[in-house]
Amino acid sequence: QVQLVESGGGLVQTGGSLRLSCAASGRTCSNCAMGWFRQTPGTERELVATVRGYGGAPYYADSVKGRFTISRDNAKNTVYLQMNSLKPEDTAVYYCAARAGSSSYLYTRAPEYDYWGQGTQVTVSS
Repeated sequence: QVQLVESGGGLVQTGGSLRLSCAASGRTCSNCAMGWFRQTPGTERELVATVRGYGGAPYYADSVKGRFTISRDNAKNTVYLQMNSLKPEDTAVYYCAARAGSSSYLYTRAPEYDYWGQGTQVTVSS
């Protein structure tokens, strides 16, 4: 079992930046595929960015490409999402997710992930 705890959300003005953190504990997840998703009321959870367990480049949704960066620090069992040039449409609850096992594959759909954090609210004011 892997426990995920997100932090770093908050209120920011348009054009501002935030960095989300996702700390993993429990079962070792240094080679787990991990992703960031977001969700607004009445919509499905959508992928923002994902990083492979090992090897290869991360994947970004078109809506955040060039503005967001996902990274991982395996020594700290933490995944980050650096969000720059934030827009009001980025407002959502952001969730961290992990897929059990070790893989170099890119997983882009929410059902492919086994573990989820509780979510952190990001609000971008206009």
